[in-house]
Amino acid sequence: MIRTILIAVGIALFIRTFAYEPFNIPSGSMIPTLLVGDYLFVSKFSYGYSRHSLPLSLPLIPGRILYSEPERGDVVVFKLPTDNSTDYIKRIIGLPGDTVQVKEGILYINGEAVKRRQVEDYRDEDRYGRPADVKQYIETLPNGSEHRILEISDDQPNDNTGVYRVPEGHFFAMGDNRDNSVDSRFARVGFIPRDNLVGRAEVIFYSTSASAGIVEIWKWLPATRFGRLLKGIG
Repeated sequence: MIRTILIAVGIALFIRTFAYEPFNIPSGSMIPTLLVGDYLFVSKFSYGYSRHSLPLSLPLIPGRILYSEPERGDVVVFKLPTDNSTDYIKRIIGLPGDTVQVKEGILYINGEAVKRRQVEDYRDEDRYGRPADVKQYIETLPNGSEHRILEISDDQPNDNTGVYRVPEGHFFAMGDNRDNSVDSRFARVGFIPRDNLVGRAEVIFYSTSASAGIVEIWKWLPATRFGRLLKGIG
């Protein structure tokens, strides 16, 4: 019995370390792509492995091995560079050697404005929990990758920035909820070292609203967002 349990635990740890690891979304910085209450799988093999691939970030892997560089537009989980322990999830916008800037809400990469087109408003909530419509755009990155973003307006505090020059071996990441995201525009996050990459977000395997508490089992089924189950992340 004990041997069986140990084998099962070992297999689970192997899968979690080298294949897929589950994560949940605690904040709205990636709305509309990811919602609070989404549970997703992150592929650990997409970018190779570093010490942050291991439980507790054990320092057993020097640098990064079997490395493959992220593509612009990938949604990635990474360890916050300022503490090397907190998990963040954002979208890769800038690659090594790029310049990135935001001017009047428009994203510029290497001096060129990134195309965006406005679509239907997104129904969200304001800080008081009241329904609020937010402008929604489809943004097209230079490599053709498309995703939806939210903009409260184009004159929020971080809608006008200086020019960021992405160092070699680093990346620039932003949240899709542009005016409600602490990302590479902020000193708290800054540029993401490649060794801090944990993996690429692949698929939502479960999603629940905030209407059911952890012990309210009878509410779990009604709270499930069935339309988001097994939804790919892009």
